Amino acid sequence: MAKDFFINKIPHNGMTFEKYSELADEKVNNEAAVTDEKEKELLEYTKLNVHRTGRINKTYKVSEELKEVISKIGKKQLWMMITEDWCGDSAQNLPYIAKMAEESENIDLKIIYRDENLDIMDQYLTNGTSRSIPKLVAFDEDGEELFQWGPRPQELVELVEQWKTEMEPKEWKEKIQLFYGRNRGKAIEQEFIDLLK
Repeated sequence: MAKDFFINKIPHNGMTFEKYSELADEKVNNEAAVTDEKEKELLEYTKLNVHRTGRINKTYKVSEELKEVISKIGKKQLWMMITEDWCGDSAQNLPYIAKMAEESENIDLKIIYRDENLDIMDQYLTNGTSRSIPKLVAFDEDGEELFQWGPRPQELVELVEQWKTEMEPKEWKEKIQLFYGRNRGKAIEQEFIDLLK
């Protein structure tokens, strides 16, 4: 049965990837307007993320294998992405997902901010406790859930668990970005091939 937020069309009225990117750019360009210290700190991450997202947008092409799988989607799907523009994992994954969604007129990717939709986020916690983002939830037209993905490729989830036992946060957080830079979307592509099959 469809959840209340789906019936109320909250994901349907979410942002396109273009709008989400535009709002992040605006935030960065209006840096002077940010006075709150916490907001300033988050803005530094948003700046980095705008750069990361731009780089992936310029260089990534959906693989033939994934295109083939996406081409077999015969019915409309709504992909709801819960995220925030300061989230490093989001900057490294959302642009890939957006390009995948562009491959099919049957996929409608809509983005909602986590912190404005905690009631929705709390229905999709990681390990039942964490509001980790990005979180993608796909639905059919009736609001039946098709699959979930996030907040990172599983290979990286396992690596991070290992790194956390071996090193300081600053160190393992740097290793996450190195993983993304070297992997260039291969891990997320493979996961979506498996999910969509």
